[in-house]
Amino acid sequence: MTQNVAEYAATGRRKTAVARVRLALGVGKRTVNGKDFETYFPSAALRMFIEQPLAITDNLKRYDIICSVRGGGKSGQAGAIRHGIARALVQADAGLKEKLKESGMLTRDPRMKERKKAGQPGARKRFQFSKR
Repeated sequence: MTQNVAEYAATGRRKTAVARVRLALGVGKRTVNGKDFETYFPSAALRMFIEQPLAITDNLKRYDIICSVRGGGKSGQAGAIRHGIARALVQADAGLKEKLKESGMLTRDPRMKERKKAGQPGARKRFQFSKR
């Protein structure tokens, strides 16, 4: 017999990181790439950053979160998970959209690393000019 559990899935992106987030009604358990949330993100600041959408909407202990994240570094991955959680919360309850939107959590952060150009040592840096 299968149990019909309300589950909401969304994708979040930040820099080069992409996170697939699933929200299911539960007790507040969080898993990232098969590891415990605290193990994957040892930094308390990143954990607080990720949980912002849940804290703003008073849903910290209401949903279990299962994330699969690839690419980027820890900071970019944290931003991608945060974006995915916010989008999944809107799927779960459309009334939360305005609150999340005004706090800027539904907007994808478009800032990416600029590519290095040919004939230069970096993206913007130029080789030292020599008159003679």
